[in-house]
Amino acid sequence: MAEHCDACGEEVRLAGGIANIWTTEQTRTGGMTLEFEDGTEHFLCFDCIEALPDEPSESDVEGLKG
Repeated sequence: MAEHCDACGEEVRLAGGIANIWTTEQTRTGGMTLEFEDGTEHFLCFDCIEALPDEPSESDVEGLKG
């Protein structure tokens, strides 16, 4: 299972779900959905999350797009 980062566009692997129910393989999630103070939500990879300022807004996510 995967989703694309809203900032860099990279495909991010998501852990869990029915596809991994019968495996003992440990799968790590590569990102998460964040809800900002301005009311917007963005799915971001961990690299892009680290690049955000302390109180991010949608314009900060736009600034990460290459």
